[in-house]
Amino acid sequence: MTYMTLMVKERQDITGLNCIKGASGKVIVDDKGIKDSWEGPADCIRMDEVRAALTDMKRHKAPGLSGLVTEMIKATGDIGKQWIIDLCNGIVKEGSIPEDWKSSVVLPIYKDKGNLTEGSNCWNML
Repeated sequence: MTYMTLMVKERQDITGLNCIKGASGKVIVDDKGIKDSWEGPADCIRMDEVRAALTDMKRHKAPGLSGLVTEMIKATGDIGKQWIIDLCNGIVKEGSIPEDWKSSVVLPIYKDKGNLTEGSNCWNML
């Protein structure tokens, strides 16, 4: 085994684990150490971030379980954007994701070509 191979192997082993670098620069790999050293998000979500995210979102996409689509959120203007900011920052502050956000519905829709049993011949609709 060459030195270069050894270096690559070491990096793969470390990145394959749950680990973070602590304030001292030391890599922490145990769950308790990671939890104790994590300080949470650095900043709250800001209006410019929400505007940029909405600008980048594609239009005419299927809604999630909430029934909301990008066009509806954009139509609310700054009031709707502020609601999203308040909602997301409240979730970050509380540290708990709503149960509704943890589930999705995926329906494969056949493209009408090839073998129906092959996943590559279907679109996935969320």
